Amino acid sequence: MSTLVTKEAPDFTATAVWPDNTMADLTLSSYRGKYVVLFFYPLDFTFVCPSEILAFDRKVKEFQARNTVLLGVSVDSQFTHFAWRQTPVDKGGIGAISYPLVADLNKNIARAYGVLLNEAVALRGLFLIDTRGVVRHALVNDLPLGRSVDEALRLVDALQFHEEHGEVCPANWKQGEQGMKPTAAGVAEYLSKKYVK
Repeated sequence: MSTLVTKEAPDFTATAVWPDNTMADLTLSSYRGKYVVLFFYPLDFTFVCPSEILAFDRKVKEFQARNTVLLGVSVDSQFTHFAWRQTPVDKGGIGAISYPLVADLNKNIARAYGVLLNEAVALRGLFLIDTRGVVRHALVNDLPLGRSVDEALRLVDALQFHEEHGEVCPANWKQGEQGMKPTAAGVAEYLSKKYVK
């Protein structure tokens, strides 16, 4: 699998189920000027998937505050997405989530992003796309391993910090912490403060 990081995100137009329950086309490139967290999950009405979808939904406002949209994608149809949204959480559904779910029934989107497993379902891929449409981060988990929504937010913060300040973000960096100047002296200064006892 070759990485998409630093490359333009493969564009697509596909039917999505929107937060107001309408079914209409969604085009990835229409989000230029915003950051996009595009995430793939295997299937509707499964096990780990609803925990991730609901965890992302609980943080929608935090992503929006960062000029970032969430887009979920699976190989299910828009009709299955719709049915899953209509099913209460305590009955195995996801309820009325606040971001679109994209139907990738022909599997072309998962294939383009390199996350299609055995021509059947998508692995748990997550892609952070910048305002110019360039992939800046990619993470792919195997089916049983759920993702960290807080880590996705941290990466949006890190990218935006880098773009604003020109500094780089060291290991475990969080919003509000110092970055590193991308020079030998800047790295030495940061490391000596953080790791020298």
